[in-house]
Amino acid sequence: MPGEPTIAALNVAIGDRQNRAPGFAAAVSDYWALTKPEVNFLILITTFAGFYLAHPSGAVGFRALPLVHTLLGTLLVASGAATLNQFLERSFDAQMRRTARRPLASGRIKPSHALWFGVFLSLAGVVYLALAVYLLASLLALLTLLTYLFLYTPLKRKTSLCTFVGAFPGAASPLIGWAAARGRLDAEAWALFAVVFLWQFPHFMAIAWMYREDYARAGYVVLPAGKRRDR
Repeated sequence: MPGEPTIAALNVAIGDRQNRAPGFAAAVSDYWALTKPEVNFLILITTFAGFYLAHPSGAVGFRALPLVHTLLGTLLVASGAATLNQFLERSFDAQMRRTARRPLASGRIKPSHALWFGVFLSLAGVVYLALAVYLLASLLALLTLLTYLFLYTPLKRKTSLCTFVGAFPGAASPLIGWAAARGRLDAEAWALFAVVFLWQFPHFMAIAWMYREDYARAGYVVLPAGKRRDR
């Protein structure tokens, strides 16, 4: 019949679209996982706490738009840091049962794609904070990113002091929030920093103890140190 080729072509086009849709959804899910959204949620909570407590007028006359700018910029930098961290540790993540299914460790995302994705997110967040908030908030975010990637990350395979070093960038988010609200850091901001800084030690040590064999398998030197048991 005359219409059969057209109908066949439409069926092929619909089939191709249906086949591409699951692949696209899976890719979006993998890139979303690269940003570590569960960690970013905690980062945004502490950033909000710093901003709210530093806001000059408190709840009265609260400026919502600067807060939105602060949270968005911080989220971009944190997402970029998480992505670049997984890029740097992809070969070690592949050796651990806890992390072997991550998008990079399992090979679902190409390393070069993750690298550029992480660089874009990081730069976008730093620039956004500088333009939309305060330069100090942007510099704090940049310092946090650099210490996390180039101090804490490599030290995890060299010394158990990595936990101490990593607690500094891990506690920086309330400082970013405070600086975004006031444009400076006061004594109260450092008190918030100290609370988050100290909280990280029992938190991360508990994780390291739970997955001590995984960490030992990948060659990480963390506290409490665990030895791999030969089976």
